[in-house]
Amino acid sequence: MKVNVKCFATLADSDSCDFKGTTTYELDDGRTVDDLIRHAGFESGDVKIAFVNNRLVDMDTVLSDGDRVGLAPAVGGM
Repeated sequence: MKVNVKCFATLADSDSCDFKGTTTYELDDGRTVDDLIRHAGFESGDVKIAFVNNRLVDMDTVLSDGDRVGLAPAVGGM
């Protein structure tokens, strides 16, 4: 399955996860947000907030083909 990812703040990197557009990642079916985070090269603790299709989700949320995922780090005392 393919998911489109947008990263924010210190997670943004034009090579692996851009904030201007989205970066497409291909994952096996049944993978979670946490699996995606590791696949993108981040440590689980690097990401504080995750959105899937504009909804706040837990890191163990199972992804589906075509999902739009937003990842943000802990900032400003979060």
